[in-house]
Amino acid sequence: MFTRSESFSQFIRFYPAVSLIIAICAVLYAATVLPILPAIDIFTALSGVNILISEGEYWRLITPIFMHVSFTHILFNVFTLIIIGPGIESLAGTARFTLLFMLSGILANVLTLLTMPPMYVHVGASGAIFGLFGCYAYILLYKKHLMSRQNSQTIFALIVISVVLSFMQPSVNLIGHIGGLACGFLLAPLFLNKQ
Repeated sequence: MFTRSESFSQFIRFYPAVSLIIAICAVLYAATVLPILPAIDIFTALSGVNILISEGEYWRLITPIFMHVSFTHILFNVFTLIIIGPGIESLAGTARFTLLFMLSGILANVLTLLTMPPMYVHVGASGAIFGLFGCYAYILLYKKHLMSRQNSQTIFALIVISVVLSFMQPSVNLIGHIGGLACGFLLAPLFLNKQ
């Protein structure tokens, strides 16, 4: 489940939602670091800024999911998505996976809006990715038949390591990570009810 053996073209064909999310993140990151559109500050226009969201720029609850602040930031999130995304997309289907990912990310951003200072700026797919971790946590507790013991041990270790690292890194949006995890866990029954 977590070992990737597909070719590049097979990965895109088997996991179109994961592939599209990665592509959007990559294109937006490239647009922020390359002088493609010098008249438009894409990062500023699409990042989550709490005070601007409060003033009605509600798209900033969605667009930060696809924005990243550095190469290591996007690399870590894309790598994590490649590892854990296909399993949920296979289980839930492309449409449900996409909805779970987006809702987890949006709700994590709403929690960030409600709990962090007005000038707080947040970007990254981590809240949505932690939503996938939350879905896996639900599977570990209530749908054990969907994963082998080895895969269960692997995802449990990944969840624990990711949560611990979230508390250790001062620049991380802890509310977004833990909020995404909780939202994914609570939403999981809606997306796995046929399993």
